[in-house]
Amino acid sequence: MTTTVKNTIQAASVLALSVAFTLFVQAIKLVKNPHSTPITHDTLIGLGALWAFSLIGVLISFAMKKTPWKILQEFPMLGWVSIVSLAFCLISPFFVKVISAVDFLSLTTTVLAFAGISVANDLGALRKLSWKIFIVAIVVFFGMYFMDTVVSQIALLLSGKM
Repeated sequence: MTTTVKNTIQAASVLALSVAFTLFVQAIKLVKNPHSTPITHDTLIGLGALWAFSLIGVLISFAMKKTPWKILQEFPMLGWVSIVSLAFCLISPFFVKVISAVDFLSLTTTVLAFAGISVANDLGALRKLSWKIFIVAIVVFFGMYFMDTVVSQIALLLSGKM
């Protein structure tokens, strides 16, 4: 089995696991809050479309690694996935409809879980950033918390609930 086939099978498997986790999170959210986004036939088709778009983007990324142009070789995989998704959604409103049936927070939960795993998997690189990353993280967390609070307060004032 060639390396490309092996990498493609591995990518397809990870993407399938992501889709399964997203569906699981949406189901749990539905149990906790029956008024949240329901799981429908469109949800399953939307998850399948997201899986296919991601796999096509991964395959394009693998193919671009073999081109002589450095800019295409170094273009991030996420960029290819985004371009593929955007192209399909611009071509047909059907994809927009079925993807909108997938709960956004269920998607982000899965993405953040995989991001956490990838960071924990590369703690050596994190150690090289030293104590400076801690200060940056504290400033970013404080800034986000502060700005979220300010925006929420303004929204409450404008809505007349405060």
